[in-house]
Amino acid sequence: MKSLISLHNQTFSKVANAEWIVPTLARLVFVAVLLMYYWNSATLKIDGSIFTPSAGAFGQIFPKAAEAALYDVSQMNILQRLVIFLGTVAEFVLPLLLLVGLLTRLSALAMIGFVMVQTLVDVTGHGVKLGVLFDNTQTLIDERTLWVFLFAIIALKGAGPLSLDRLLRLS
Repeated sequence: MKSLISLHNQTFSKVANAEWIVPTLARLVFVAVLLMYYWNSATLKIDGSIFTPSAGAFGQIFPKAAEAALYDVSQMNILQRLVIFLGTVAEFVLPLLLLVGLLTRLSALAMIGFVMVQTLVDVTGHGVKLGVLFDNTQTLIDERTLWVFLFAIIALKGAGPLSLDRLLRLS
C-alpha cells in the first residue's frame, strides 16, 4: 500500500509542479469552446465593414431601441454606434489575443468584463432568465460562471509557454 501511495504522490507532484499545464489547458479550452462563438458573434454585427453595424448588431445589443426603430440602423444614435463598434472590435480582438497569447492577462480581464455586459444585455434586453447557482438546473448564470472562471484562470496564471507573451517576456 505504501508503494502505491508513493507512486501516486510522485506522479501527481510532478503534474502539480508543472506550471505550464494550467494556463496552457485554459487557453486550449477557450479556443475549443468559445473562440468561434465570439468570432461568429462579431461577424454577425457587421454589414460589409466593421464601421457599418448590421441590424442584427442593433437588435443584439440594444434590443428595445432596435425594435422601436423597426431595426432601421439609420435610427441609431452616435452612442449606440460607438458601443456596437467597440463591442464588435472587442469580440474580434480579445479572442484573437487570447489565441496567440498576447497581452493575455489583460485580455482575459477584459473578457470577464465583456461577459458581464453580455449577461446584463441578455437579462435586461432579451428577457433571458439568469437563474441561480446550486439549483440543479443549467441556467445562464451557470454557463457564464464557467466562462468567467476560465478567464480568471487565464488572468491569474497568464498565457503559458506557448504564447507571444512568453516570447516577448511579458509573463
